[in-house]
Amino acid sequence: MNKNDLFNQMDELEKKSLAFHQELGSMKQQIKALLEENKRLTIENQQLRKVLKRETGAHTGTPQPRKQTPAPVAVNVAAAPASRAQQTELPLALPIDQAAAVGEGHDNLARLYHEGFHICNVYYGHLRTEGDCLFCLSFLNK
Repeated sequence: MNKNDLFNQMDELEKKSLAFHQELGSMKQQIKALLEENKRLTIENQQLRKVLKRETGAHTGTPQPRKQTPAPVAVNVAAAPASRAQQTELPLALPIDQAAAVGEGHDNLARLYHEGFHICNVYYGHLRTEGDCLFCLSFLNK
């Protein structure tokens, strides 16, 4: 075997080794992505099981009743035209039904946050995996 053949074999072996290394790195990245997704889905599954247990009333075996919100009242604007003076005298506070709806919406968002989901506009609906979110907390404190 001459020196050129030996050098060519060594060069070919190095190329194969690099290709194998790249393939191994690619497979490692795929495995990492699959493990992360598996962990995320496991956490989400646990959160959903907690919600399901709470919603179905696992201790009593019957679903817990939900609060009913009042239906909106339709107003016929064409039937009662108002003068400009009457239009400017609108109350500044929300009616009691609307104030209750706002409070109920805030309570629903707080419940979602405590169940482990983001309620901020940045990550809304995503599962919280790293503890508290400052965006969500600032939104809840408003």
